[in-house]
Amino acid sequence: MGKGNKSEDESSCQKYGVPLYGAAWVPPAAAVKEDSAAESETPASDTVNRHVVLAGGGGEGHSGIPNAILLSAFDFESNSLSDQPVAKHGTASDLPYRIAVHPGGEGVICSFPKSCRWFEWESDTSTDKHTLSLKRSEKVLEQLEDVGQQLAMTFNDDGSLLAVGGEDGKLRVFKWPAMESTLSEAKAHNSVKDLDFSPDAKFLVSVGSGPGRIWNVATSTSVASLPKENDEIFGFCRFSRTTDTDQVLYITAMRDKGGSILKWNTTSWKRISSTHVVRDPVSAFNVSPDGKLLAIGTIQGDIFIISSASMRLQTVVRKAHLGLVTALAFSRDSRALVSASLDSSARVTLIKDKKKDGMSVWIILLIILLAVAVYYVTSKKP
Repeated sequence: MGKGNKSEDESSCQKYGVPLYGAAWVPPAAAVKEDSAAESETPASDTVNRHVVLAGGGGEGHSGIPNAILLSAFDFESNSLSDQPVAKHGTASDLPYRIAVHPGGEGVICSFPKSCRWFEWESDTSTDKHTLSLKRSEKVLEQLEDVGQQLAMTFNDDGSLLAVGGEDGKLRVFKWPAMESTLSEAKAHNSVKDLDFSPDAKFLVSVGSGPGRIWNVATSTSVASLPKENDEIFGFCRFSRTTDTDQVLYITAMRDKGGSILKWNTTSWKRISSTHVVRDPVSAFNVSPDGKLLAIGTIQGDIFIISSASMRLQTVVRKAHLGLVTALAFSRDSRALVSASLDSSARVTLIKDKKKDGMSVWIILLIILLAVAVYYVTSKKP
C-alpha cells in the first residue's frame, strides 16, 4: 500500500482563494489542441486532461469571498497544477455548488441555490499561447429555473441524458440537449444525495435518506429498491464496468464504526459484499473510468484509493487537504485523481502503477539476497 508524501509534490496541490465544492476534468474534446508537430512528439496520454474545472465560493452575504467557476491547468510530466487559475468566471452572489461536465466537450452545467446554468468552453487560438476559458451560454435551461438547490447532477456516458436531483427530493431526467423531460419524480427521496447512470445507460441509481432506488431509463420507472441494513446511512453511488459486458454498483455507507463500500449485483440488485474502509465519515467518492480503482475522501481531508479487484487500500494520502474533501474525479485515462476541498485547495494525485512498484520491490529483494549469498560464500573461503 502506497502512502502519499505531500513534501515531495507540493506543486500538485494549490489554493485558489475560494472554498471549493465541485471538481472535474475538462474533456479532451474541449481542450485546446497543440499543433500537429507538438502532438507527434508527445504521447497522446500526455496531451489530454490538461485542465480541471473547479467551482465554489463564499455564498451570499458580505464575506468578501467571491463565487466563481475556475479553470486550472495541470502538467502531467511535472505533476503540477497552475498556481493561479488560467481562467475565472465570477458568478456574483450565487454560489456554484455542483457541476457536471458534458462528456462530449460541449460545456458544463452548474447548480446554484435557485437554478442551474449552462456554460460553454471558449478557446483562443489567435496567439501562439492557446488558452481555454468558460463563458455563460445564451442557452437558458428553463426547465431548471427556480427549482431550488440541486445536490446531484450527472450525464450518461454519451451525453444524451442529464439527471438532476434536488434538495427537495425531486428527481428529474432530461434528453440532452433538447431538455425534453423523460422522468419527473416529486419524492424520489426526502433529499437526493447522489445519482449515476449505468455504463450501458439502461439504469439510473439514486440515493438519499432512505433506501437506494434503481430506475429503468427506457420506461422511466423504479424497478428496484436497495435496502439499508442496521444503522447504515447511504452517501454516494457509482456504477462501474467489471468487464466489457458486466457491470457492478458501488454505494458508500456510514455506520457507527465508519465508512464502508457496498457492492451490488446489477441483475438481481442483491448486495454482494460490504467492505469497511475508513473510520471517518466519507465526504466524497468516485470510481475510475477503467473500473479498477475506487476513491474516497473524508471529512479529515484524507484520500484513500482502493483496488476494486481486491477491495484493499492501494494508496493513502493523509491530510491531502486541511478541510473536508468535497469532490473527487478521475481523469478519463484513469491516470490521475483531482480532489477539491473547503480549505480552498485543489490537488491532483497521480495513480502509481502497482505492477511496476511491485516489480521494483522484488528486484531490490533479489539484490539483497544475492549480496547475502556472495558475502556468505566469500566469508567461508580460507
